[in-house]
Amino acid sequence: MNNAELNELKKRYVAAGAASGATAFADHAENAEVWDADGNRFIDFGGGIGVLNLGHRHPKVVEAAKGQLDKVMHTCQTVMPYAPYVELCQRLCEVTPARGERKAMLVNSGAEALENAVKVARAATGRSGIIGFDGGFHGRTMMTLAMTGKVLPYKNDFGPMPGDVFRAPFPMPYYGISEEDSLHALKTLFKTDIAPHRTAAIVIEPVQGEGGFHIASKSFLESLRAICDEHGIMLIADEVQCGFARTGKLFAIEHSGVQPDIVTMAKSLADGMPLSAVVGTAEVMDASGPNSLGGTYAGNPVSCAAALAVLDVIEEENILERSRKLGEQLVKRYGEWRERFECVEHVRNLGGMTAFDLVTDKKSNTPDAQLTQAVVAKARERGLILLSCGFYGNTIRNLVPVTVDENVLEEGLGIIEQAIEELTSSKAQATG
Repeated sequence: MNNAELNELKKRYVAAGAASGATAFADHAENAEVWDADGNRFIDFGGGIGVLNLGHRHPKVVEAAKGQLDKVMHTCQTVMPYAPYVELCQRLCEVTPARGERKAMLVNSGAEALENAVKVARAATGRSGIIGFDGGFHGRTMMTLAMTGKVLPYKNDFGPMPGDVFRAPFPMPYYGISEEDSLHALKTLFKTDIAPHRTAAIVIEPVQGEGGFHIASKSFLESLRAICDEHGIMLIADEVQCGFARTGKLFAIEHSGVQPDIVTMAKSLADGMPLSAVVGTAEVMDASGPNSLGGTYAGNPVSCAAALAVLDVIEEENILERSRKLGEQLVKRYGEWRERFECVEHVRNLGGMTAFDLVTDKKSNTPDAQLTQAVVAKARERGLILLSCGFYGNTIRNLVPVTVDENVLEEGLGIIEQAIEELTSSKAQATG
């Protein structure tokens, strides 16, 4: 079927809340390129929202998944376990920067990982309170929606959220929120809403994803670690979007040297296969009773096989170094745009996790969400999949596969540059 026929089916059968606004349907893909049902080519700077750090259909990942398909597709690992599950748990425990001896559990999605991390923290502490940060995104299940610090489009239609969830401001110096402001707000929270002795965990993305690619500094993460240690609170690092080589380290929190009690991961863990994990200090992970964690499809053997291949590829193909170099290349180009265009500001990155903001002008730095959406739309018209994000909706983020071909990368960057140039020129003419 072509795009038009598929769109008709979508309108008729796919729930509006789950339907994509995009009208092109992916047919096949390779590394950082996708072809739709009509044969049109797209460059992919979205990577399935950070799922494809090794690109579409990395040969070694595909080979591993196919090999497992010839063995076992499903037994439910709680009914009859299989080698890829325990082998992957071993590998993840060896590389995850959680404190002390570590244990792991596997589930299907980032939201499931966060849900289970909360369950583990509550079991380990005997407490119920959870503290997150404004702009944080942790999933679309009810508990993770309560933790997510953004109403539209995620929370608006779904009524009361689960209780004992609180938030503090995430430090964003560019927008006038200092680390001291965030820490003061957290300490105030302990006095006004949730006492430390009732707080099970503080959850933070070392680099916010949907919130705008804002980076938690080493000193801020060290302060959170100290607060958690003082009060017996679990520190949970949400690495769902920023993990698995996106920042030039396997996990973003490694840049700080801080060791959390629990780390959640998903997305690029299996490079496109549905899989997530919770890894933490062994005694913390063992706090809940038998059969209290997991699920029917949790840690599917095909997904586990893909993830084991991902870990091999990251090491064999020097993906961490490639991510760091990609980040340097991207921010250099963004910096050129910042000098050239009045609307480009706040260029930032941690390794290959890069972003910049679009503003009305450099004097006021007023976020320009309308221009941002226009750039994303024009890029799509020109064959580039591009994503926005941010608390103010004015951030252009880049989650292009780390393995992207140099010529494809340059072509995609050229499309963004041309889109900004055309839209700002037409805007100037309209107001001139």
